[in-house]
Amino acid sequence: MAGSRRADRRGDGETSSPLRLVAIAVILIGLALVSLRLLPGSPFESSAAAKWGHSGTVSDRSTGTATDRSARKPASPSPSPSPSPSLEPLPFVAKGLNLNIKGWYSWSVLDRRTGKIIGSNNMGETSTTASMIKSWIVADYLRRAADAGQTPSDAKLADATRIIRDSDNTRAEQFYNTVGRAASIKRLISMCKLTDSSVAPDGGWSRTALSPRDTARLGNCIATGTAAGPKWTKWLLNEMKLVRGAGDFGIRKAFPAAEQKQIAIKNGWIDRTKEQEMHVNCLAIGDTWTMGVMVRYPIGMGYDYGMQNCEKITEALLRPGV
Repeated sequence: MAGSRRADRRGDGETSSPLRLVAIAVILIGLALVSLRLLPGSPFESSAAAKWGHSGTVSDRSTGTATDRSARKPASPSPSPSPSPSLEPLPFVAKGLNLNIKGWYSWSVLDRRTGKIIGSNNMGETSTTASMIKSWIVADYLRRAADAGQTPSDAKLADATRIIRDSDNTRAEQFYNTVGRAASIKRLISMCKLTDSSVAPDGGWSRTALSPRDTARLGNCIATGTAAGPKWTKWLLNEMKLVRGAGDFGIRKAFPAAEQKQIAIKNGWIDRTKEQEMHVNCLAIGDTWTMGVMVRYPIGMGYDYGMQNCEKITEALLRPGV
């Protein structure tokens, strides 16, 4: 009896052990299949796992933050920017002049949009400014008054008008004394970034030495508001457009009548008995340009010769069709 019971127990053990192994194997296979379905890229991958694995973000385990997957892809090249439209040409053509003009003459044009300067080969040579420098004297006076928190009286503004429109010498001298005489010309050279010009040996305004190139720079200094400051620039440019009488000649006279009213000017003319020369100078400010023209010639030829030649030089430089 005891022996048969031992035999039965051995038989039960031998028959149940393979079943347990089979069951364990089935469980392991099932777990493996489940793992394969959850593994991104597996052929058994489920649709849910596929969506999770390609959601557009990946976990950055070093920082614990989400990083945009697209940021890791090379950026597609940006389209080339469209070329900016070319600027309208200035009304002037850079060229050498061979005019039948006696004496010395020189010219320069500054493109207000780019700062580019063109001119004659001698555009850096200087001549005395005469009344042309009055544009700076009035600008310096107005800017300094505004900087000091002052508003010029109506009488002072009327004086400034006479200086610009009518080239009044007495009032110009009064303003020049107010702004410090030679110190004002030094400010001009510094503030307007002139490279060729200098204070007169006697410190007077009439013999200030300016080149045509620096004359164009002075015009730009006025046009940009540096000279007269933001408060008075528009006023000064308007006064320069209203120049009248003997001072209304030169550069703007070369333009059609309709355009002349939009061009601001200040001219200078004087007979230099010491040098036995006439010095005639022209400054003009247009919408996109500034221009300086200077001439010197024998004193006996009179003012009109120089005034007409300022206009003649400008006409020779104008682009066809202007």
